[in-house]
Amino acid sequence: MPNAFTTRIYEVVRQIPRGCVASYGQVAALAGNPRGARGVGFALHRNPQPGVIPCHRVVFKDGRLCGGFAFGGEGAQRALLEDEGVAFLPDGRVDLQKCGWIGR
Repeated sequence: MPNAFTTRIYEVVRQIPRGCVASYGQVAALAGNPRGARGVGFALHRNPQPGVIPCHRVVFKDGRLCGGFAFGGEGAQRALLEDEGVAFLPDGRVDLQKCGWIGR
């Protein structure tokens, strides 16, 4: 059974729309712990419902993808995002100007 912070993380990540991304820190803040970015990473690595909880939509604050993406690695994360129309910069980072999510 996940703890309260982990439950809130999953609730926030479910809200990230298709074609958008959020940063680990942004998810942490929206889940009630602005300093909990690492906790977000741990929770998403243990995602009990991949696809339902779209953890592939969470990236580093500079738009980099997670090399240790739990569900197939960085290439799988990029493919999932590209399938949703997420734009990438020439250096491989997500274009946060175009695809960054402003959560509520």
